[in-house]
Amino acid sequence: MKASRQYIARMPPSATMTADELLRLKLPDKRTELVRGVLVVREPPGYLHGRVAAKLAHFLMNHVGANDLGCVLAAETGFKLSTDPDTVRAPDVAFIRRDRLPEPPPTGYAELAPDLVVEVLSPDDRPGEVLAKVADWLNADVKLVWVVDPRHRCVRVYRENGSESLLTERGALDGEDVVPGFTCPVATIF
Repeated sequence: MKASRQYIARMPPSATMTADELLRLKLPDKRTELVRGVLVVREPPGYLHGRVAAKLAHFLMNHVGANDLGCVLAAETGFKLSTDPDTVRAPDVAFIRRDRLPEPPPTGYAELAPDLVVEVLSPDDRPGEVLAKVADWLNADVKLVWVVDPRHRCVRVYRENGSESLLTERGALDGEDVVPGFTCPVATIF
């Protein structure tokens, strides 16, 4: 039986962690998120995950920069999506429109949801956990979520209006009205 690479920290039933406590937590070589006050610790993803996330971030950054649309943020940037109990999620890539950028930039977690979130699946991601993460993003007012599956070489697109679509390598990602003018053939990110 294959062991999952995700661990949920065990705390007393009445104890929850806050976003401020998560910010001060030091767990070397681990990825962490806070989901309704519960600490979620994961191992770093593998090579393919990193390559796909970097390629997509690169394509987005080129387009966003050339058109002065806002800011693309790197993997594991934490966003505080809810309070009491706190939820801090960290996508693989995020985009925030220029008119929504926090000024001054926060030193901790931004207390807003990005406009676009990219989640690149790791081999051990469980479908229910991925869908829960997508739901957290959409409930926090993210407009567009791309869930990239390197193993099956496809992307599932979730929209704020509840619609979703599946793109194969023959399709193209479209920034729609969230990242105007952005298109990227799915095959190029693998």
